[in-house]
This record gives sequence, C-alpha cells and structure tokens, in this order.
Amino acid sequence: MNKISHRKSPIDDISLIDAHYQSFAFKRHYHLDYHVGLITQGQQQYFYNGSKHIAGAGQLVIMPPDEIHDGQPTEQTGYQVKVFSITPDWLSQQAEESSGKGLYSFPQNKIADHALFQQLTQLHQQLDSPLMSQLARDSLPIESFSYMLNHYGQVREANVPPLGSKDLAQLRDYVMAHLDQKISLEQLASLCDLSPSQLLRQFKKTTGMTPYAWLGRLRLEHAMALLKAGYTSTEVAYHVGFYDQAHFTHAFKQTYGIAPSQIK
Repeated sequence: MNKISHRKSPIDDISLIDAHYQSFAFKRHYHLDYHVGLITQGQQQYFYNGSKHIAGAGQLVIMPPDEIHDGQPTEQTGYQVKVFSITPDWLSQQAEESSGKGLYSFPQNKIADHALFQQLTQLHQQLDSPLMSQLARDSLPIESFSYMLNHYGQVREANVPPLGSKDLAQLRDYVMAHLDQKISLEQLASLCDLSPSQLLRQFKKTTGMTPYAWLGRLRLEHAMALLKAGYTSTEVAYHVGFYDQAHFTHAFKQTYGIAPSQIK
C-alpha cells in the first residue's frame, strides 16, 4: 500500500515529503523545485539524464528543476523515502553566499555519504518537531545544504537551450502568466517564431517531453505550490486552468499518488 505525506516546513522555501511507494510509479516528469530524496528503505529505479539508475537505502538522490526523470520500486515491497522540496532561489542564495556564484549544478545526482545522509535525515525529522527552537530552524538547514553544495555542487555557467527566438525559461514565464487560459501549440510556436511542427520537434529534443505533457506538469506543479499556500482545491483548479475540480483531482492523484485535500 502506498503511504504519502506532503506538508510545509517552518521554512517557506522548503517542503517535506514522507512516502512509502509500494506500487506507485512516476511517469516521466519534472519539478519546479530541487528535490533531495533520502532513500531510507528498499530501492528506487529511475531514468535520468539519458540512462537508468538505482538508488538504495542510505543513498541521497538530487533532482534539479526542469530535469526529466521517472521513478518506480525495483521490488514488490517498494521503497521508502524522505524528500526535501527546495525552491531554486533558496539554494541559489546559499550557493551565492558560499562561493560568490548563484549558478551551480550537481555532477553526481546520486550520493553515498553516510554523514550527510544522517544529517539530512535528522533535519527532516527536526523540521517536523514543535520543540525545535526558532534559531535551530533558521540555522540547521543552511548548515546542512551548504555542506551539500560545497562538497557536491559546482559552479556552472548559464546554459538555456534555445527554442527558436526564445528559450525554455521565457516560454515558461509566458505560460505561467496565462496558466488559467487555453494555450495552443500555434500560440507557443508564434511566440518562438517557429511553425507548430518546428516547435514540436525542437521542444521534444530539448526537454524529452511534448509541449502538452510539459504544460500539464507545469499546471500540477503550480497547483501543488498553491495548495501548500492554503488555497482550496476548487480555487486551485480554476487558477491553473482545469475545466472542473473533478478533472483536477483525478489528474493530481494520478500524478502525485494522493488527493489535493491531503496536502497540508
């Protein structure tokens, strides 16, 4: 049986996930935030960066935003994971203060570092505790993720693949501003000064997804953020462009394994 809990932490830029995925498999998708997963039991198999990987208990998996990946258990018993969902702005600030550069990447997406694993597992539990002092809440995440950045991150140059006259970031800004409206392939192609067929080919080559699947995921990622901010599922369905709440609830549950009403 799958058991999944999404909730906010005392830090606005960090959310927490606890899950036991026994039969649930993630289709290829992406996130708007960094996902740092701690595999506490079992094994997860996932596609990332053109190849398949397996992460087991005691390993840490880093999924950057916009990177296409999937995920499923390797055994019938499934796997258990604790996840930090962290906004890119928050991690960029830690990188900027540590190295003077806000742009960074992680050459290793799978890390076996017992000390860091234990430190982050403890932090995940501490951020749930009402007994944790405010000063500790403010300090411990900076200490833990600065260590991760310093030891496993590296400064990188900005590299955004073009889509005609635009790039993916510019296309996402446009879509986010019109998320509650109907968006056609012709609209996006015109924005990029491409024909619809040209945009379709370039988009799939750049992202590994069709524009339709990418847009659907963007709507659901934004929906998750709105639910965590306290909006009702009815309000969220309208804001992210779903026709009705039932359609939204079905798509959300298929994607995340839980209903919108279970997001805290």
